[in-house]
Amino acid sequence: MLAYAAHRPVAGKRPSSPPAMLLIISAHVALIALVMSAKMEFQRKPTPQPPLINIPIERPPPPIGLSTKRQQPTNLPLSNPQPNVPLPHPGPTTVDPGPSTDPGPIALGGASEGFPTPAWPIVQPVRHEPRLLTRPDELKPPYPESKILSEQEATLQLRLTINDSGRVTAVDPIGAADSVFLEAARRYLIAHWRYQPATEDGRAIGSSVVISLHFQLDG
Repeated sequence: MLAYAAHRPVAGKRPSSPPAMLLIISAHVALIALVMSAKMEFQRKPTPQPPLINIPIERPPPPIGLSTKRQQPTNLPLSNPQPNVPLPHPGPTTVDPGPSTDPGPIALGGASEGFPTPAWPIVQPVRHEPRLLTRPDELKPPYPESKILSEQEATLQLRLTINDSGRVTAVDPIGAADSVFLEAARRYLIAHWRYQPATEDGRAIGSSVVISLHFQLDG
C-alpha cells in the first residue's frame, strides 16, 4: 500500500501553464496603461469657458423739445462796426476829503506805492495883531534935556516886545541909535504904552511890533 500511495498522482496539483500567466500579466499591464492614458487625457482637456454674450444697452431717448446738439453761436454782422480803439489806462484816483479842521495830514501806516497821498488842506490859524490902546497925547516920551540944549534930533527904529497882557516888556533898536534917545524912549514906552494883545484862534499870545519914533524940536 505504501508503494502504491507513493506512485499515485496527487489530485489538484497540476503544473501551471507559463503562457497563461503571461497573458494575465499582459492584460493587467495593458489595463494599467489604458487607465493612465485616460487620466492624462482627462487632465489635458481644458475646462470649457462659458460663451460671452453681448447684451446691447439701450440709452433712454432725450427729453422732448431738447436737442442733444450744442448750438453754435451765430456770428451776426454788426450794422455799425466800431474800430478797435485801445482804452486809456485810468490814472490814480484822488479823493477830495473836503474842508477839515485838522491842522495837518494824518499818516495811516504811510502812503502805498502807486497811489498818491491825498492833499489835506492846511488850515491857517486865525490871528489878530496887537492894537495900540494908549491915547495919542500920551505917546510922546520926554525929550532928553541934554539934547534940547544941543538941539539934536533923532529918528529911532524900535522893536517892541509885547506879552499876552498887552504890556511892553522890551524895546530893542533896529540899526544904529543914539544911546541917550534910546534910553529915554525905553523907559517911557515900558512904563506908559499899552496894547490889546495879539490873539490866535481867540487866545491871547505874545507878539512884537516895529515902530518909528521921531525926536523933533518944535519950531
